[in-house]
Amino acid sequence: MHSLADAVRRLRRRDVPSSAKPRHLVPVLVSAVVLAGTATGVVLATVGGKPAAVGAAAQPIPRASPAPAQTIGPVVPMLGGSADGSGTPIAVPVAQASAPASTTSRTARRAPVAPLRGLKQADLLVVAPFSLSGKVRAAVARQPGVTGTEPIEAAKIKINGTFTAVLGVNPSSFRGYTAPSTAASTKLWQAVAGGGVAVSYTMGTLDRLSLGGQVTVSGRQQERRLPVMAFGTVGIGGVDAVVSDSVAASLGVPARNALVVSAPPASVPSIAARIKAVLPKGASVEPLITEVTRPGGPSPVGIVPGTSAGGALTAAQLTAALRAAESRRGLPYVWGAAGPSSFDCSGLVEWSFAQAGISMPRVAADQARTGLSVPATQLQPGDLLFYHTDPTDPGYISHVAIYLGNGWMIQAPQPGMDVEIVPARFGSQFAGAVRVYPRIAAGLAPGLA
Repeated sequence: MHSLADAVRRLRRRDVPSSAKPRHLVPVLVSAVVLAGTATGVVLATVGGKPAAVGAAAQPIPRASPAPAQTIGPVVPMLGGSADGSGTPIAVPVAQASAPASTTSRTARRAPVAPLRGLKQADLLVVAPFSLSGKVRAAVARQPGVTGTEPIEAAKIKINGTFTAVLGVNPSSFRGYTAPSTAASTKLWQAVAGGGVAVSYTMGTLDRLSLGGQVTVSGRQQERRLPVMAFGTVGIGGVDAVVSDSVAASLGVPARNALVVSAPPASVPSIAARIKAVLPKGASVEPLITEVTRPGGPSPVGIVPGTSAGGALTAAQLTAALRAAESRRGLPYVWGAAGPSSFDCSGLVEWSFAQAGISMPRVAADQARTGLSVPATQLQPGDLLFYHTDPTDPGYISHVAIYLGNGWMIQAPQPGMDVEIVPARFGSQFAGAVRVYPRIAAGLAPGLA
């Protein structure tokens, strides 16, 4: 468990790691440690109009700005839909309610849910490997500054063989904590209440799930087949699937083992400290890495200069990371994969930097806070480029690539494609760039427990 940061930033979720976990259910512990600051570092030399071969020698270079002709177009095709030019999200795709919920005769249905009554920000998560008592939940809700609490279930559960962060929720009351487009979809929450599973747009499209089809969910107590009833951003970073409380219970998740807390962002560290004091042994509280950025909220890319962040990457570290990334060229994209023979976008970043001895967080949303924001005109090799490619909410961070210099980048794009070196793109989907600082990256590296 990590100490609370001075600045808790709103982040966005790209994908969930598929690293090996124990076969039993593991509580979802979402934490963020954001260390801010400023520093400078050396970069690798590049030549001509293409990325240079990464060699042992590293020297400072002039800033390599991308060519104007290479600054338009999407990074990867919009998967399953698109947003209009104004950035308006498309409607959340929801399946018909006739899809079977399991191998039995039970079927998913659109159960009644309460109407949406405003949006809330999910700022903190209290979680335990056991059910939180009503007394504990009440004590948390009474803390000064707490503006809302929502009991949920939180666990990592295998879906189609890959560990996925799953929430069990009361659809009527939890919907207000999700992304605006998801919160507004009454059909989605009716489908969840009726026994279906709603997955993130990224998971649904990049893992090639069939809307209205079934997935195999392996819980502690039983394995079930559940219908995929909707693709849409869940609303809490690190979470790719939502089911009802009753479905979570059938999978062996302790009832109400977690609590989402809403609080003023500036007060989160002090409120978290007070909440920690009233929790039983074994329970913990951490800032939530949230996907949702409300209108007027902070940018999801790059941290704000503040406390010391330490130094940027050394020339040797940059050399090792870029050499590692380029050595993966031609290997296949696999959702949730983090190497060494297959990758998703953030998995390529994590693996490449690990070869340089740099601990990186697993998901793109966290990677977007591993250093200072860099203007596109001042990019240097090794900077990370971030993109919005989720049409259900075009503001979300859902893709990352590594800048190679002189207008080129390397990325793991999508299923059916391989790790590739392509011109860097800075069109409507470009969210920003970050220069990695090892100390900040290490603080965010643990991500989901």
